[in-house]
Amino acid sequence: MSFLRRVVILSRRFGRYQGARWVKCDFGAIQASIVLLALWSLLLVHPSGAFAANPDLDPALTGSRERIEKLDYRVTGRLSRVEADGKRANYKFAAKAHWFPDGLSVLCEISGPGSEKTSVLLHMSVTGRVTIQALLPGQKAASELPFERWNEPLVGTDFSYEDMVESYFFWKNQESLTPEKYGARDCFVLKSVSGSQDRTYYDSVTSWIDRSILFPVHVVKTLRGTGQQKEFIYYGLRQVGGLWSATQVEAKVQGKPGSSILAIEFGSGKANLARKDFDITHSSTAAETSK
Repeated sequence: MSFLRRVVILSRRFGRYQGARWVKCDFGAIQASIVLLALWSLLLVHPSGAFAANPDLDPALTGSRERIEKLDYRVTGRLSRVEADGKRANYKFAAKAHWFPDGLSVLCEISGPGSEKTSVLLHMSVTGRVTIQALLPGQKAASELPFERWNEPLVGTDFSYEDMVESYFFWKNQESLTPEKYGARDCFVLKSVSGSQDRTYYDSVTSWIDRSILFPVHVVKTLRGTGQQKEFIYYGLRQVGGLWSATQVEAKVQGKPGSSILAIEFGSGKANLARKDFDITHSSTAAETSK
């Protein structure tokens, strides 16, 4: 039922019911007051949906949030930094994620050429607030990663710690831009703008989301203060267990030669993970995925 129709029905019903008692009052004034009261109460219940600026905002944003809220995977692959001359630095990559009642947990492990390993545990609450713990090479125990380090390159690549979770879809400020094509794909274009309450290094994130599968194919993040942009391109989209994912993500930083590639080689889209699987100190993500 539409918003205006609900207001009219409420005003008519209430007006008929009160008419027997308030015969001496001006009916037009009473009905107008009732309409305003009903309008105000509906605004309190539905503050974001009462006046939708653009109907395309709902499928793009709702679909993205629902996709994240269904995550339950284990994957392995590789993370590479590719220089402009083609030189590569390759790392083994393993990750797992699960949406719990209190939000999303993501545990990533990156292994270097030697035995050193970097472990990162990210938690995003249902409101989009992120916390990060890290167990870095040489450390014996994990600790909370200070916000000042969230934008640091992850093992020297163009991915930062913060890039390992899509918290921007849960920011309060969302704007639907004019739909357009990205390559051959028809896309919704959603601009997420961070507020003072959001712990992030990004001022805004613009996502090109495929209209038919509601999965991003291109994302551009703009850094706070500098305006520098970071571009993410998603390749090899596939559906596993009813959910869409990318087999490869490429990250490029504006004005910086080369790029970084996160390639997924093996994985499970329904891993049935529990909280015990996100113990950063005793995790063995790569071994679990290869079973």
